[in-house]
Amino acid sequence: MPKQQLPQQRNWYVIHTYSGYEDSVARNLKQRIESLGMDNKIFSVIVPKEKKIKIKEGKRRVIEEKIYPGYVLVEMIVTDDSWYVVRNTPNVTGFVGAGTTPVPVSPEEIEILKKRMGAAEPHYKIDVKAGDAVKITDGPFKDFDGRISEVDQERGKVKVLVNMFGRDTPVELDSLQIKKI
Repeated sequence: MPKQQLPQQRNWYVIHTYSGYEDSVARNLKQRIESLGMDNKIFSVIVPKEKKIKIKEGKRRVIEEKIYPGYVLVEMIVTDDSWYVVRNTPNVTGFVGAGTTPVPVSPEEIEILKKRMGAAEPHYKIDVKAGDAVKITDGPFKDFDGRISEVDQERGKVKVLVNMFGRDTPVELDSLQIKKI
């Protein structure tokens, strides 16, 4: 239980969970809030996620990726009761803070996080980096081998150095046109 009584105001807090259990913790916590009648002290439960474009096996997919694996955000007024409800939810390992006292997240950080979560355009997630050896699978340089010189995550493009006539020539390709060797 909290050693000191925190001010009776709404704040966002971070709870630590076992990794991979974030969604089930959020679901369980929402059920507990409802069944224990804590909706006047615990207002919101969020698993921060963002959309990303992941390119695997030559296909472009939009995936939802957890921004902070192992953590869930809770908007609440911390009292002994509300602290107890959250702390004793299955797979919750504790609040982020000093000792047993939860430390609130600043409103600015929450705004930044909400913007990141609400971004309509997903980001490209390209799993190659500069220096990686690749094979070109599509386009005019199909079946050429090369080495990545640059990765542009924003546009989903890569620059590949292809050896033609004894010299490395930079070629800009869509990240779908290559595969890691």
